[in-house]
Amino acid sequence: MDSGGGTRIRSLEMRELECFLVLAEELHFGRAGERLYVSQSRVSQLLRSLENRIGARLVERTSRRVALTELGSRFLERLRPAYGLLGEAVDEARAAARSVTGRLRLGFLGSADHRTTAALVLFHARHPQVETAVVEITMADPFGPLRRGEVDAAVVLLPVAESDLVVGPGFGAQPWTLAVSSGHPLAARSALSAEDLADCRLLAAAPPAPGYWRDHQAPPRTPGGRTIARGPAVTTLQEGLANAAAGRGGMLLCRPTAEAHARADIVFVPVDGLPCSELAVVTGGGHGSALRRAFVRAVADSAGTVPPAPAVPGPC
Repeated sequence: MDSGGGTRIRSLEMRELECFLVLAEELHFGRAGERLYVSQSRVSQLLRSLENRIGARLVERTSRRVALTELGSRFLERLRPAYGLLGEAVDEARAAARSVTGRLRLGFLGSADHRTTAALVLFHARHPQVETAVVEITMADPFGPLRRGEVDAAVVLLPVAESDLVVGPGFGAQPWTLAVSSGHPLAARSALSAEDLADCRLLAAAPPAPGYWRDHQAPPRTPGGRTIARGPAVTTLQEGLANAAAGRGGMLLCRPTAEAHARADIVFVPVDGLPCSELAVVTGGGHGSALRRAFVRAVADSAGTVPPAPAVPGPC
């Protein structure tokens, strides 16, 4: 870059150039000041400063009229398109800084219910240029896809006590239901207490899902201390539903998931007395990308919650 030219450009104040352009259009110091939200004397001051930098008069001012000098007319002719291009460059840079582009890979457990899709709808409305891929993750490995970089964010069940992962906003606490085959003795009940779970084998997620995470969805004991037998370990939601339908055990599901998977061979019975079920968005450690931050904001806004969500849900 020509250092001399750069120095000359830097010596010009943008406000002075803007003032000159407006004054050249209005040819009236008062009206120019109104457009610039400054006083008439400030317009005069900015014009004098610009003329001093250039070294010649740009505007002739008498008691009757304001007019551009010959040099002022030539300067205006060159300045106007250049100033317009500069404004466009600034606007484009600001838009690029605000925009979020790329591809977001979102993992979810079982099915993306209306809460997840509401967050995605809001995210797409804010960032229509982003491509989204929705990927199912398994109950047996809820955090592995994040660690392996297979997804950018995941919607998983709390609690999440992984030191390398960040828990974001939740989708709201939900009560549990027990999924059992239509022929199971508990299927005839209108509601269950947590103590009633001792009368049913519970299907639990298979390893490598962490033990604390599996125990939250299939507690080994009732709040009163009664042992709850374990049924077969399952890797996916559909596998769990199939085992429940076959009478091999019951499976605890949050109410929205139960409603989304209604079927004739399974009955969903409400369960009271357990800590709530809650989904939350989880991302990798660190500040993350602008893409992930934008999705976390969409989740928080669509769910009406403020991050972070609690690490362990409280009682319903």
